[in-house]
Amino acid sequence: MVIGAGVSAAVSSVFTCNILSSVTSASYRVARFITPIDLALTLTTCPSCFKKARYHQKFNAGIRSLSCASTTFSDESSTSSVSISDDRVEHLVVLDEGPVREYISKALNLPPMFVSDLILFGAVHYALVCPNPPPSATFEQIKLYREFTDLVVLGKRRSIKGKTIREAQKTHRITRSDEFLEIGTYLRVHVHPKRFPRCYDIDWRSRVIAVSECYVVLDKPAGISVGGTTDNIEESCVTFATRALGLESPLITTHQIDNCTEGCVVLARTKEFCSVFHAKIREKKVNKLYLALAAAPVPIGIITHYMRPANTAPRLISGDFIDGWHLCQLEVLECRKVPWPNSTIEESDGIEDRGWPVKNFAYECKINLLTGRTHQIRAQLAACGAPLVGDSMYMPAAISEANCPELNPFGMDKMAYNTDDDKALAVDTWISHHGKEPNISIGLQACRISWDGEEHHYEAGSPWWRFKGRWVCRLWQAAGRSICGTEIPSWQFNMLTF
Repeated sequence: MVIGAGVSAAVSSVFTCNILSSVTSASYRVARFITPIDLALTLTTCPSCFKKARYHQKFNAGIRSLSCASTTFSDESSTSSVSISDDRVEHLVVLDEGPVREYISKALNLPPMFVSDLILFGAVHYALVCPNPPPSATFEQIKLYREFTDLVVLGKRRSIKGKTIREAQKTHRITRSDEFLEIGTYLRVHVHPKRFPRCYDIDWRSRVIAVSECYVVLDKPAGISVGGTTDNIEESCVTFATRALGLESPLITTHQIDNCTEGCVVLARTKEFCSVFHAKIREKKVNKLYLALAAAPVPIGIITHYMRPANTAPRLISGDFIDGWHLCQLEVLECRKVPWPNSTIEESDGIEDRGWPVKNFAYECKINLLTGRTHQIRAQLAACGAPLVGDSMYMPAAISEANCPELNPFGMDKMAYNTDDDKALAVDTWISHHGKEPNISIGLQACRISWDGEEHHYEAGSPWWRFKGRWVCRLWQAAGRSICGTEIPSWQFNMLTF
């Protein structure tokens, strides 16, 4: 969407050109991904405040944060609040009309090429009217907000005629560096977008399982978002798979799996199929099987928990029914004892050591996901005392609960609390025992997806922890060797089993 009149001649940076020219190159590696501008130089944590400057108004709302979940929305509510983050987000109100790149560069003292890269990443959003200030806003902040949302002022702006205030406050992505800003436009700039550098190290064509006229099935690598985040839609499976296949229209996300999970995802080629597939998910006509590598044995059968209806991580669950909490069910079909991955394999796949006391054996579980909640398998298995290998968020809490069972306010050995304040304090303490989101991989793979019975069914390759064949292949690939004197293409290496 163009904000006001357009300005010709879009500007692209060296960084942008590097991204566009590197997608289909299997030899492209992170070591060669050199940004001309040091992103770290611009990082800072901004508190909640409104600052009036010469060229702009900055709304540094502390209630806003970058999203790490696997979401891809073209617009989002400007009044939604999430947990505080250390990422820098700048909130501006335009006082001087002009092209967005030049305005942000001048307002935030950022190099123009850097701003172009932020726009390419989808890290710059706008709304025609300023969103409501946070509850902690001071009198001066409220005054500034009212100045730009006065009905007389808004009545003079042609861009919002025919729109309600709520509609005009909806945020959308800036898609071009030359988009023209009119006075009073609100900008949100994610100066430090969440990065997924592993996408430059993937042979994306080898990850494609199937291509049809309506959809693409991808064996998603871990450590990469399916459809992008609020501040980064460039480094995503959707973007790179689209380019690797040479498609004219971008692929569309139909469902999500966590960034740290690998395996089958279905990407739509048309909006019509996307709607059809969403309907199949709602009607429970899509079946998903997972392989999970747990640190302890898991009982066979259906496991039931209830998840707190809060859109924040970690996801808290209870074995007892709690009114308003969401039902979580999964069925463990198999659980077999396997060797714990050695340190070389863990390092190769970015598996974090979270201090599990015994690492002789792990347990590979085949799981039928009956309900699809965010982090469901990770949270439920951790609640069973069997967190996933490498899960830096839920494994620390499982270890803490094993050492002190009454620590979990929703566990089997939970304490009795005299007041709601005591319970709230216990919940906060329990949350603090969880760790951060994993950087790359955990022991979880979406190994199979099917719909319409078995009319459409697809399987992913071997998971990372079945390291014998995969690790030999990697060694041969790294050495540029052949088998029996015959050169083997990289995609055939990926399919070898031992």
